[in-house]
This record gives sequence, C-alpha cells and structure tokens, in this order.
Amino acid sequence: MKTTFLYSEKFANVSYGRDHPMRPMRLKLTYELIKECGLFDIPGAKIVEARKATEEELLLFHTPQYIEMLKKADSGALPEDAGLYGLGDRDNPAFPGVFEWSCYSTGASIQAAELISEGKADIAFNIAGGLHHARSNGASGFCYLNDPAVAINHLLTLGKRVAYVDIDAHHADGVEAAFYDTDKVLTISIHESGRYLFPGTGFPQDMGEGSGRGYAINLPLPPSAGDELFLLGFEGLVPPFIEAFKPDMLVTQLGVDTFKKDPISHLSLTTNGFEKMVKGFKSFNLPWAALGGGGYDLDNVKRAWTLSWAIMNGVKAPARLRDGPLKDETGQEGRRNVVKDIDFLKREALPLVKKAGYDGVLP
Repeated sequence: MKTTFLYSEKFANVSYGRDHPMRPMRLKLTYELIKECGLFDIPGAKIVEARKATEEELLLFHTPQYIEMLKKADSGALPEDAGLYGLGDRDNPAFPGVFEWSCYSTGASIQAAELISEGKADIAFNIAGGLHHARSNGASGFCYLNDPAVAINHLLTLGKRVAYVDIDAHHADGVEAAFYDTDKVLTISIHESGRYLFPGTGFPQDMGEGSGRGYAINLPLPPSAGDELFLLGFEGLVPPFIEAFKPDMLVTQLGVDTFKKDPISHLSLTTNGFEKMVKGFKSFNLPWAALGGGGYDLDNVKRAWTLSWAIMNGVKAPARLRDGPLKDETGQEGRRNVVKDIDFLKREALPLVKKAGYDGVLP
C-alpha cells in the first residue's frame, strides 16, 4: 500500500479571526499528533509538500470574475462588490492571505487526485481540503474555493468516473450542485438534516436532474444521531451505490463536526463509528483521495484524522485517541425515519444507477 500525506506549514499560517469557529491551526495540530504517534514512519507512507493550485486549475470549476475578486481580498481588505460573491459576512471574512491559503488547500487536493490517477499513491490524504460549500461564483460556509469540485473536475478531464462520499455534519451542497446533472459523478452526503443546520438542503428527494437523476444521494440525520444511525446510513447506502456505479476513483470528505463536542452542530458520532466508516472506504480498494472538512473542536479533529491516517496505512493507532462508547439518543422514531429514507433511495435512485449499465461487482 502506497500512501501520501499532503502538507505545508502554510496550512496553519492564517486566521479567519479570533472569534471564528474555523481555525486553520487544527491542521498543524493534526500533523504534529500524527508525527508524535510515529505514523509517518510506516513503510510505504510518505509526506509530500503541498503546492498552490494554478488559476488555470481553479477555472475547472470557478468563474474568472470570482477568482479576481478573491485575489483582491487577499490583502484582507474588502473589495467593492465583495458581497455579491459571498465575501465579507460573518462566515466568510476577507482575511490576509485568504486567496493564497485557499490555493494551497485546493492545490493539495489536485495533487491527491494526480497521485491516485497516476498510480503513484493508492491513498492520498489532504487534511486541508474538503471545503465543500463554495460555489463556482462565491464563498459559502467558511469555504472560499471548492477543492473537491476542482479535484473531481481534474479527474473527469482524464476520463475517470468518480464517486464522492461526504460524512461531514453539513450537506455537501457545493459539490452536489457542481455535478447535479451528470452521471459521471456519484455524490453521496450523509449529514445532519437541513431542517436544523446550515445550509438547509440535502433531502432524499434531491436526487439530481437530467442525466444526473439518481446520482445525487442525500441522507439527512436527526439531531443527536450517533454511531448507530451513521453506520445504519453508511452501510445501507454507500456499498450498494458504489457497487452499482463502479467508479474508477473514490474521493471522500472526512469532516468531524459530527462529533459530540463539536460547537456548531448537534450530532453525537464517536471515533467508534467514524473509524468503521473510514475502514469502509478503504475496503472498496479503489484509488482514494481523502480530504479533510469541517471540525471545530480541535481535539476531535486531530484525533480523528490521526486515526484515519493509521487506518489508511493498516496500522493500529494508540488507544488514547479513541472515544468510549456513547449511547444513541435519537430513539425509535429517529431510526424509523432513517430506515424510511434509506429504503426510498434504494427504491428510487439505485435502479437509475443500475439501469445505466454499471451494476455488478467491483473490479
């Protein structure tokens, strides 16, 4: 197994502001914990210096007008008309280095896509990526450049079929919107229901349109959903849709704002359920670009992504990184609703994917 960890000291060299929940320092803390645990010394594992995305690469998804506006905001001063591009509000401040930093997080996701598509890595992990809310023409939800969409578009230019699976607390609205009308990309998002959490979208009936009908899969979970419901949704949907779609490449977003202590969501996942999902991704034996994502409790972030790197490399991580068991508090009604949504998606969306001629077993 060849694994690559994309990293740069520049990942942690910016600040959204003192009171903002997004703290890039979490990336450095994760890197340091992985190093402390000796998980960079595994045979077959290597660290690669992250690079900036080029403007040409950004144009794979973003508009020229938005890129120019984000470049102007790099000084930290708010350009005129910035609000038209989602810049300058509480969620998406214009801070010094915002464009350069976003180019590094996106460049590392492109590198991950390049490494797996060229066979130089079986798994590539960019903890700075997974900024899944940004739109082609604007910032949204702490995200300025949509690195998953840019990286997936890079893979599409190579003729690859891509499955994108997102287990962040928030619906992967920006990535889903980018590929809502194509059957070349399967998007699966398991998240806290938009009835309770930003961005207010991502319901089972939202299954794509045109040739993409059936290729956008959304499973909203109730507040307090923990390991039991997450795994019920993951195991009920992800393997059958991956098997039917038969992708060439797997891209995942491993947000950890799903954990109990996260300050801006209402879920109760622990490392127990999270690890099983990460092991599930690895079990598909597909070239895998893993991206970071949300996570606003620093301890949760560094522990969960350190555990992820250990799983990717097939080694055991220290027990101190793991949570104890936590009882799922959603009750029978929550479970019934999730089962109902899983059954709906299997009945309505899965046949559309199979009908396209990609049913069967994974190669």
